[in-house]
Amino acid sequence: MRRSTVGKLILLCILSMVLITNMMGCSKASPGGAMETVKESEQNQEPVILRLAGGDYGYPSPYLHYSRGPGSYKMRLIFDSLLERGEKGYIPWLAKNWETVESGKAYIFTLQEGVQWQDGEAMTPEDVKFSFEYFEKHPPVNNSLFIDGKSFIEKIEILEGNKLKISVKEPKVVLLEKIGDVRIIPKHIWEKVEDPNKFDGPEAVIGCGPYILEEYNKEQGSYRFKAFENYWGPKQRASAIEFVPVSDAVLAFEQGEIDMITASPDILGRYQQDSAYRVLKSPGFWGYNMYFNMNKVPQLKEKGIRQAIAYAIDREELVEKVARGAGISASAGYLPKDHIWYNPKVKTYTHDIEKAKALLAGKTVKFQLLVQNTPQEVRIGELIKLKLEEAGIQVDVKSVDMKTRDHAIKTGDYEVAVSGYGGWGGDADLIRERYATTIVKDGSASSAVIPGYKNEAIEELARAQLNEFDPEKRKKIIYQLQELIAEEVPQLPLYNTTDSSVFRPDKYDGWMYMFDHHSLEHSKLSYLERD
Repeated sequence: MRRSTVGKLILLCILSMVLITNMMGCSKASPGGAMETVKESEQNQEPVILRLAGGDYGYPSPYLHYSRGPGSYKMRLIFDSLLERGEKGYIPWLAKNWETVESGKAYIFTLQEGVQWQDGEAMTPEDVKFSFEYFEKHPPVNNSLFIDGKSFIEKIEILEGNKLKISVKEPKVVLLEKIGDVRIIPKHIWEKVEDPNKFDGPEAVIGCGPYILEEYNKEQGSYRFKAFENYWGPKQRASAIEFVPVSDAVLAFEQGEIDMITASPDILGRYQQDSAYRVLKSPGFWGYNMYFNMNKVPQLKEKGIRQAIAYAIDREELVEKVARGAGISASAGYLPKDHIWYNPKVKTYTHDIEKAKALLAGKTVKFQLLVQNTPQEVRIGELIKLKLEEAGIQVDVKSVDMKTRDHAIKTGDYEVAVSGYGGWGGDADLIRERYATTIVKDGSASSAVIPGYKNEAIEELARAQLNEFDPEKRKKIIYQLQELIAEEVPQLPLYNTTDSSVFRPDKYDGWMYMFDHHSLEHSKLSYLERD
């Protein structure tokens, strides 16, 4: 890495300050300005290397990581964005401040100064402009620049004073969040890349984020990230983060091989009663959802049959027998009970076989239920099959690996499927993305998530909330959407998990949840110094 003359001068200043501090008896200024003695443990603090359970989630470039959270958030350790997720909302990051202008049709961002790429080059506003334009032409795995398959960016201009102006085609309430989430990539590397999906060299993972990818082993599902010493932002609390393969996570944790686990309720007590451990319970922003493909099973176009399925499945049983109590029955209106805009008045489907039979009215319904071949999802499939067959619905459960199941859902190659995923705590626009997103192909529009289903009332409300900037008015629309979705049951949320993460605070106590997310290890701020 190159180090500028300014950097050398700063280093000399720091060394001088250290010498002065030592001469003053190892003291430091407290937040109030007084001097206090530095603890011996602070003087001799060892570098922290965090080890977490691994698994392959792809090469952490913006194009080659797997779409699920563990892949996305590893990539985000390397690549920064204009805004970042904090504990209470979005916070300034590569953009130190911003303003909305032209009645919501443009945003002006003032960029941080002195930002370096991990190869030593300086980051400039031109890199930010290039990143947006490149992602418009070549959408990455996490693509936040498109709504209903189309880019919302009108133009991007570089202004004086290290500023950038992003103009949009029309104001939308979620655009600041979407713009702020875009990863910034170095122009001097990516401008030469014609096919980013084949770009897998070491230059593909050069960002300006707090960590550098040092090792990746696809076969073992292992990663090692080391702290980027010239990072512009908060100092890294962990000098390295390793994701390592483990066969038994609990055993590996107790033997000190990894530093955090998700503890099931049957073993949680032993950690809660031991002061050597700390337990943090996640919000219910990860959950299982049941997808209906109405093109493959036309009977599912009948609302009564979908409601019959909802009544027949015992979601409380799923929480008890699969999650072992570490979960909550999902809302039929989709937004989970921990969401700030959850509507508690939506229609509920308490387990009731007789109601299910009445709604079926003697009709023969059968389908294949696709699940992932994990113990949890296989058990979910078995329990659903038993309840639905009790109501008179024939179910064939098929279990496959995660990538096969996810690909089937993405391409519509399934009849009914179950999938677990995160992101349920995000902006309420996720309802539109899950229920009313349309893709136009060959002149016709169809749902991007629910094959064979289209509901004009849901789409009208979904569009209305996207254009409503008054928070209270928008909340009312979101409440209406939840009520309509719960009545229609176009897909069936099953339950949301409320996991308990366990760690040793003496080893590391920097973990935090993002305001809209369920995982401690996914938060970039978990690894950085915070005020």
